Amino acid sequence: MNGYFLGIGMILLFSACGNSSQRKQKETSVTVENPQTVSEAKFPFPEIPTMLTQPDERKAYLMAHYWDNFNFADTALVNDRNVAEQGAADYVAILADGTLSGEQVKGSLDSFCKGLEVQEHARKVFLQMMEDYLYNPNSPYHNEALYALFLERMLKSKYVDEARKSSLKFSLDLISRNCPGNVATDFVYFLPGGSKWSLAQTRAKNNRLLLVFYDPECPSCHETMQEMVADGLLAEAVKAGKLTILAVYTEGNQEVWKRTLSDLPQGWTVGSDHETVKQGALYDLKAMPSLYLLDGSKKVLLKDAPYAKIREEIAAL
Repeated sequence: MNGYFLGIGMILLFSACGNSSQRKQKETSVTVENPQTVSEAKFPFPEIPTMLTQPDERKAYLMAHYWDNFNFADTALVNDRNVAEQGAADYVAILADGTLSGEQVKGSLDSFCKGLEVQEHARKVFLQMMEDYLYNPNSPYHNEALYALFLERMLKSKYVDEARKSSLKFSLDLISRNCPGNVATDFVYFLPGGSKWSLAQTRAKNNRLLLVFYDPECPSCHETMQEMVADGLLAEAVKAGKLTILAVYTEGNQEVWKRTLSDLPQGWTVGSDHETVKQGALYDLKAMPSLYLLDGSKKVLLKDAPYAKIREEIAAL
């Protein structure tokens, strides 16, 4: 992947030197998957006009015409991971690097969608690919803001059927909820003894509350939860009153919940929402555990963040 992405950089750099030949431009765009092996399959990058010599101009042109030479009707090409998927990965990496204007990003996405939406197979593959790359919190390209722009454009497509649009609209609605800077959606939860509380009522020590939605029967959730339980930094922060941890069981098996309560530290507040959050789609629980860092007024500071990022914030308290 890194070698392939380097090819884009070489396109932008070498052919901007002024008098580079057409042949040299083509050589610098060769896809390299292995230092010793040149792959025959390569993404068909657009040729950037030699008159464009500034890196920002060249990047803007590249992204405006990135998919011009890609044949979305070729199912073999669409299915070729060395071409389609690698090209898409590099594409979203550039879109998200912060150097393009909002209008340039939207314009590039529009061109991308115009190409993929017409072909049924390409539409299916790239819709899933963008979800995997941009919406999955475990993806290195995770970027909900960019995914939201993609969803907004695809929802305007006349080629997407209503059932698929309903699914896309649901994802877009979830993305728009509980964003950083907004007050987290309130909900009710119950403590092991049966007393009823709400998120809004929960005190945040030192103006910080770590909201953890979890499921002890989820393998990936168990791994992250064990990491948190064993983390001395987190335990010391709770003991010192630097933050409150509210862990909320979101599933419906109360027997499982009560049986696993002893797995969590006594310093945590642990409750069950009786599936309120999941059934009401109040929070996006696409991957568990789902971690939100809130301030004392329950304003979202970090949304659905990886524990490593949460830990950085805790270390700074």
